[in-house]
Amino acid sequence: MLFKIATREEWSVAERQGVFRGAPVDLEDGFIHFSLAHQVRETAARHFAGAPDLVLVRVDGAGLGSALRHEPSRGGQLFPHLYASLPLSAVLSVEALPLGEDGLHVFPDDLATRSHEAG
Repeated sequence: MLFKIATREEWSVAERQGVFRGAPVDLEDGFIHFSLAHQVRETAARHFAGAPDLVLVRVDGAGLGSALRHEPSRGGQLFPHLYASLPLSAVLSVEALPLGEDGLHVFPDDLATRSHEAG
């Protein structure tokens, strides 16, 4: 399973268009950035700190074919990158990613087993 953090507005556009072409950083880099379950909390802390109105998109990467590549990134870890638009048929769920009272994002229970510390 892959995870994408997006703004509500970015995801609303995707729903209207029937495909997610990427956030501005994705378009700039030429691929859609994803995280794996053990990476998504740090991704939120590093790249979305304090950002309101986010959604957590769960994606089934199995059908994305050769356009999905796992490449070294932060700290040499392999991260999933999609060199194509994301078809909404690959989306398993879209959940709110609210800010908690501590200013950190509150993840669903199945991803909330780690502390709020990045890393």
